[in-house]
Amino acid sequence: MTDKRDPRPAGVFLSITPLVTLAVFLIASIATFGDATTGGPAQLGLMMAGLVAGLIGLWRGYDWKELEEQTYEVVARAMPIVFILLAIGLLIGLWIAAGVIPALIFYSLELISPSLFYLATLILCALVSISIGSSWTTAGTIGLALVSAAQIAGLPAGIVAGAVISGAYFGDKLSPLSDTTNLAAGLTGTDLFDHIRFLLWTTLPAFGVALIGFAILSFAGSAEVDVTRITQVSGALDESFSVSPVLLLPLVITLGLAAFRVSAFAALIIGALVGGGFGLAFQPALTADGLGSGLAMLASAGANGFVAETGVDQLDSLLSRGGMESFLTTIWLILSAMFFGGMMEKSGSLDVIVRLMITGVKTGGGLMQRAGLTALLANIITPDQFLAIAAPSQMYRKSFEEAGLETKSLSRVLEDFGTVTSPLIPWNTCGAYMAATLGVATFAYAPFAFFNLASPVISFLFAGLGFQVARRVGVTGTPHS
Repeated sequence: MTDKRDPRPAGVFLSITPLVTLAVFLIASIATFGDATTGGPAQLGLMMAGLVAGLIGLWRGYDWKELEEQTYEVVARAMPIVFILLAIGLLIGLWIAAGVIPALIFYSLELISPSLFYLATLILCALVSISIGSSWTTAGTIGLALVSAAQIAGLPAGIVAGAVISGAYFGDKLSPLSDTTNLAAGLTGTDLFDHIRFLLWTTLPAFGVALIGFAILSFAGSAEVDVTRITQVSGALDESFSVSPVLLLPLVITLGLAAFRVSAFAALIIGALVGGGFGLAFQPALTADGLGSGLAMLASAGANGFVAETGVDQLDSLLSRGGMESFLTTIWLILSAMFFGGMMEKSGSLDVIVRLMITGVKTGGGLMQRAGLTALLANIITPDQFLAIAAPSQMYRKSFEEAGLETKSLSRVLEDFGTVTSPLIPWNTCGAYMAATLGVATFAYAPFAFFNLASPVISFLFAGLGFQVARRVGVTGTPHS
């Protein structure tokens, strides 16, 4: 801080006031607006709670201009996410118009057995994500197609979205290509592959829970599949679009770029443009009135979304989406959340809450539990997946060292609690992204994101039992609060 005065100390009661304000707004909004909460009411709640945190900063002696400027720095961290969201909107709009997503839906309906749909979705998304190291790219490409196919088949979108997210985050958590995996290892000073091997102790049991859960739901849900509807929709897709295996190539190219560590934004933009080019080449309807008309249709789909007219109401509703415009509400939510997180951080309220979290820790396992819960809390407050890993890694690193724990003990709990819980929080950048991309509300898919729910629970239990709490050889210590 540039202010030379020592700030007034803020007690716990005062510091949690913004959280209480946010909770009141969100509870009232959910009760009143339901799933529409993230369409404006949640943003208002986040802004108001952020202003309360700012007033606390003023009371402590900080200058408002200083608080505002430093909060803008926090908001600026969301800019890469904003551009990725715009790229996803562009990709979805162009891929629908070009027939890429219709082809993915068509072949998903043809190839995946209804009796194994949820289970197959989980495994397929896990394999794709572990190969490319990106849960976002997995969800925005193959995940979107699978959710769409499930809706056509009459299966609950919330369950299949839960399977997509479970598989995507399993792969993201274990892939050496993943940003969060490298971040957790790097910030704690842990060897990357030591980190990944230690993650297996909690990640594999959690994935086992997901496998069992989706296997049960798959067999139970197969009776709900409407075969007649599948036949009708498949026919409408074939009539409205020129469906061909070649249209799967833009997906392969996009995933390939991600696997070769091309930035997510660049990979999505390139994939979107390649898809648009394939549309001009393989969709006669686009160029029926000339190339100029086809380019104009693609530009409209990329900016404002595609409007489907297949004659099948459900399919039209499913395919009339995408475009950069469709993500503006999500971007609004993210910016509001970052404003709240910035004010919490810069007013000092977050520091008080974190100090409270570490008070009274007596064991290494207890320290791991507190670090994990802090990462979860950071996902709610800051609210960004990377910050939920970065902030606790620095807050707890010295305490872990004093307790004689290996750095991989810290890196693992940051992933167990920080990485995987982010899509379960509607105003977190990951939760907002998944809901907007898959077209399923966070509260609809969260109960079925079995992997994401099981990971922190298993990690918390293991730490409490002292199981797989890695200590440095020949070193003993006691956590210092």
